[in-house]
Amino acid sequence: MTPLVVGQILSPEYSLGMVALSFLISFAGSLVALICAGRMVGADGKPNLAVVTCAAVALGGIGIWSMHFIGMLAYRLPIAISYNMPLTVVSLVAAILISGIALYMAGGRRKFSRSGWLGGSLLAGIGVCVMHYMGMFAMNMRASMNFDLTTVGLSVLIAVTAAAAALWLAFNLRKFTHKVAAAAVMGVAVCTMHYVGMSAASMVCTAAAPVDALAIGGSYMGLTVFGTAGAVLIFIYWVVTGSSLDAPVAGRRVRAS
Repeated sequence: MTPLVVGQILSPEYSLGMVALSFLISFAGSLVALICAGRMVGADGKPNLAVVTCAAVALGGIGIWSMHFIGMLAYRLPIAISYNMPLTVVSLVAAILISGIALYMAGGRRKFSRSGWLGGSLLAGIGVCVMHYMGMFAMNMRASMNFDLTTVGLSVLIAVTAAAAALWLAFNLRKFTHKVAAAAVMGVAVCTMHYVGMSAASMVCTAAAPVDALAIGGSYMGLTVFGTAGAVLIFIYWVVTGSSLDAPVAGRRVRAS
């Protein structure tokens, strides 16, 4: 292996297996979130906060954050990379909270709201970008990051567009087959934002990585995140849906206001 030189620009590679896992978990999280969204409001017109929470965890914690973290682990450099644990945890909590607020703004009342959808889309898109770049700054390694602002701007545009599509689909699709197709589209959109955002950074070799006692890492971290996220999704699906995929929500019809 050619020795690295301080100031050298590092060329990244991706583990295709981890990239595939990142899409799969994003698709699964998006699908469960779409199923939860149809059950967020009960027959009395009041939001079911437990279901809203489940939808937020499925979309923000699994569909977005877990995809992001597995995608980060797919990113390989010729130097060791670990991740600052406090920043990583904060990014996870932020993704869940922002997704929950955006879902509630768009459809947490009796019907789908265009104004809530637009506001929620902007909030969710910017929030996803904050979470993404916070996760990048959580990287602990012998390199510094330089960003191409044009590519960063493109990633923000993709994030807001993806959030708008996700929120619209969440409250305007009824059939399960349509939700599966929509989840696939959402998975592609979330992954596109992530990998475009990653491409915005140039990594430059430095003398040494900063000492970080709270860093996490390891070769099996990606599979651990995938397995944990999958178990959480199965639990959410079981709690929210019971035995029926297409059970109607009594007294509720989704209409744009």
